[in-house]
Amino acid sequence: MAEYDSVSDEQVAASSTMIESVGLSKFYGSFAATRDVSFSVPRGQVCAFLGPNGAGKSTTMKMLTGYLAPSEGRAIIGGFDVAEQRLQAAEILGYLPENGPLYFEMTPRTFLKYVGKTRQLPVDLLASRMDYVRETCMLADVWEKQIGKLSRGYRQRVGMAQALLHDPDVLILDEPTSGLDPNQVQGVRQLIRKLGETKTVLLSTHILQEVHAVCDRVVLVNDGTVVFDGATKELGADGVAMESRFRELTESDSYSHP
Repeated sequence: MAEYDSVSDEQVAASSTMIESVGLSKFYGSFAATRDVSFSVPRGQVCAFLGPNGAGKSTTMKMLTGYLAPSEGRAIIGGFDVAEQRLQAAEILGYLPENGPLYFEMTPRTFLKYVGKTRQLPVDLLASRMDYVRETCMLADVWEKQIGKLSRGYRQRVGMAQALLHDPDVLILDEPTSGLDPNQVQGVRQLIRKLGETKTVLLSTHILQEVHAVCDRVVLVNDGTVVFDGATKELGADGVAMESRFRELTESDSYSHP
């Protein structure tokens, strides 16, 4: 991997749009997982990425992060084309995949130390960032326990810790509160709101109350295409109204923008 400081603050600051999906499409034979998905997220915005199961959310997120190559279109993170400038994009991106891969034989401490070393974080910086994510993600009680013996909720917190470890400018989070109890969910929501003050966040979730609580904007996909892109309040004034509008937009015969 490139040196940790190879992407300068000036380079990142030059881009006011931090996440760009430009006509992203993914085909598996005749099946289209996504078709011409286009949207952009500006610096400092928390954007919800919604859709029913199988709508193409995770596929789009994987293309944006470079884990999956698109059949058509471009993914751009902080001004860096993910296909052509993968290392530069990765340095400013934190990604929490749904059910993300973890090394079950490691402890949170050894896993995060390994992640930091692969990112070539300087020793002193890695130590301070590990202290930060241990506290922020509430991992102190399981810091030295094997990840394979942790609950799903704690594993999710370890995944969040690795996404935050290198202090990225952009976060792409796929179901970050999955498996957490209500108290933990509230803590993660507060964290996302705080992170949104300085970072750009794309958040996938099935919990519309979560969207209402933490997100500035909503991009909604159905059947692999974008069917809504607007301010959170435009989708609904509260969780109940949002749920009604969500159902309306994701019915089989509803494919047009509002």
